[in-house]
Amino acid sequence: MTTTAPGTGPGTGTAAVLPALKAKLRRTAHPESTPCSHPDTVLAERADGTVVRHAHTVAKAHAPHTDPTHLTLRLKAATSHPDTLLAPLHPTPTPLHDRLVTFWPYGTPVDPESPEHAPWEEAATLLARLHHRPPPPGLPPMRGPAKAAQAITRLKAAAPHHPATAPILRAWHTLPAWARAETPMPDTSTLCHGDLHLGQLVRHPATTGPWRLIDVDDLGVGVPAWDLARPAAWYACGLLHPDDWTRFLTAYRQADGPAVPAHGDPWPVLDVPARALTVQTAALAIAKSTAAGQPLDDAQRSVVDACDRMGGIPPELTDAFPK
Repeated sequence: MTTTAPGTGPGTGTAAVLPALKAKLRRTAHPESTPCSHPDTVLAERADGTVVRHAHTVAKAHAPHTDPTHLTLRLKAATSHPDTLLAPLHPTPTPLHDRLVTFWPYGTPVDPESPEHAPWEEAATLLARLHHRPPPPGLPPMRGPAKAAQAITRLKAAAPHHPATAPILRAWHTLPAWARAETPMPDTSTLCHGDLHLGQLVRHPATTGPWRLIDVDDLGVGVPAWDLARPAAWYACGLLHPDDWTRFLTAYRQADGPAVPAHGDPWPVLDVPARALTVQTAALAIAKSTAAGQPLDDAQRSVVDACDRMGGIPPELTDAFPK
């Protein structure tokens, strides 16, 4: 499928980028003179990023209009903290067809077919470690709230008259302004991942190496509780087993993670980010299902139903952070 981001010029779409990206990746993975029979594997092909694997090397063409200074700072953070983040093969991005490309070692992802082996403790420990690491000077805000706002924009464009759109928007407006990316976040010093889920972990090297966090596109400074928000939201919506949530939260606290209190109720801190991620997930579910002409599945209905409940909560009773 050809994917071209709105507003981009000729040569920036996936159809133009993908062949050039594969060729660039092969030259990076092997010297020109080395015979190679490895296949090229497309790991992701979207308007916001194309990812290709060749042997033990991965190339990512980042979204059009990605800020090169910001991406370089994010790569610097990954290079500076290789015990937490998978380090790139090169410290700066490479221009390619008006896109920025980064190169990475291949890591083995979490097996989605074995949820009982999901590395919740390892994910939590890596997050706690990340939250204690110093960000490079000038690192921009993490993009969690901005991505939630983008999901709302996509919902309004794709499904303005869907029955679920109104309750999702009501839930959105119960959130404080910072969680809607309308004002700065109350924390501007903590290094955050910005988009934590199990797909953002890989083992490197091979299948026996330590787990590392990947994907620096949303990395930045901000509210560390946002990095716990997706599993918290899944737990609150009944999509994550209570034992798994307990494993995750306990491991984060045992690693001295600063996002939540060491003891007691974590929800006064987690409430706003978890609700924001619930709204984001519901908005994307409606937008995607409408575009595909498909009904919602059970998990998607759960987050939409949660938004319906959230929309009846007065905003003054839900703001756990200062505006």
